[in-house]
Amino acid sequence: MSYLENLHLLEDQVLASYAQRSQESKGRFYSEPEHEYRMAYQRDRDRIIHSTAFRRLQYKTQVFVNHEGDYYRTRITHTLEVAKIAQTIARVLKLNQDLSESIALAHDLGHTPFGHCGEKVLNDLMKKDGGFEHNAQSYRLVTELEDPYPDFRGLNLTYEVLEGIDKHRTRYDRSLKNVGTQYTLEAQLVDLADEIAYTAHDIDDGITSGLLTLEDLKEVKLCQCFLDEINKKYNHLESSKVKHIIVRKIIDYLVTDLVTITLDRIVRFKIKTVDNVRNFHEELVTFSSKAKQQHHDLKKFLSQKMYKHHRVVRIETKSIKVIQELFKIYDSRPEVLPENTFSKIQKQKTSSKKRIICDYIAGMTDRFAIEEYEKLTIPSIRV
Repeated sequence: MSYLENLHLLEDQVLASYAQRSQESKGRFYSEPEHEYRMAYQRDRDRIIHSTAFRRLQYKTQVFVNHEGDYYRTRITHTLEVAKIAQTIARVLKLNQDLSESIALAHDLGHTPFGHCGEKVLNDLMKKDGGFEHNAQSYRLVTELEDPYPDFRGLNLTYEVLEGIDKHRTRYDRSLKNVGTQYTLEAQLVDLADEIAYTAHDIDDGITSGLLTLEDLKEVKLCQCFLDEINKKYNHLESSKVKHIIVRKIIDYLVTDLVTITLDRIVRFKIKTVDNVRNFHEELVTFSSKAKQQHHDLKKFLSQKMYKHHRVVRIETKSIKVIQELFKIYDSRPEVLPENTFSKIQKQKTSSKKRIICDYIAGMTDRFAIEEYEKLTIPSIRV
């Protein structure tokens, strides 16, 4: 028996009957021989991590622009946190951790510089040319724009990973396609792992930045409950430690609730196979109604107190100007673009000029976008 066959056997022994198995994947668009010691979704994970788009996440905004400070989360740290939460959930539910991890690692590849602010600006600029949204861009990156292989474009990921990327939805996104069946449990859980990660860790960054205080958190019942627990157990604990305990408690509470409710639904609705999952009338992975409301209240609090804070709005105002100006310059004078990007515009076989410009800007890091803006708008800066 080969090493790969042993891995598949182990997968059969560990995974639940409703989990997506690597050996039952619908495969890749371009046929490739299997790797001798990596299963399909493990191979996908590695291709994503080694991609150019993944490396660029290191210098892309989560809430704070990169130069605001080294402590704050960037897209890459957020992505890693989502992947670890997704793996934990998948492990407890006896799902395919490699599949969930791969989807989680790829879910934000298409993000622009300056976070969701940059996404909104590009969507406005591209309104007459198909619009822009980061989950669609993530799919475009892994199927077309990443180009490391001589035999095909894209990363040639498996159907199940591509499906998870295509259907990824958060509070900012809308579904790309009206698909008649549900997607795998591994893909479903990534959406909620993403929400758990950003709400909990935005509290961390918010308090560190001074946009939020521990006193502010008392406005949220869930946080008030945890603060009361901490005050009973510890006497005059320093605020930095209280902050970390709160973040850990929020993640633990939401993950535990999700796992408990999802397992109950799997049993109650007699889910035995992947086909049962796909043919079910709604998503199976979810929170309890109580936790869902608590999480909604927490997100509403963060929106009012943090995302609309004047410091964040000021950062966004500058970011909007950078992207708008870059797009305007590239559109009117495409010859200032790098040679390989300009040559795509000259050929224009599959994409319009604006879409090529959009792809180029979307791929920028915060730092590169600012530097490029300065080079093209400030006469004293060398080009």
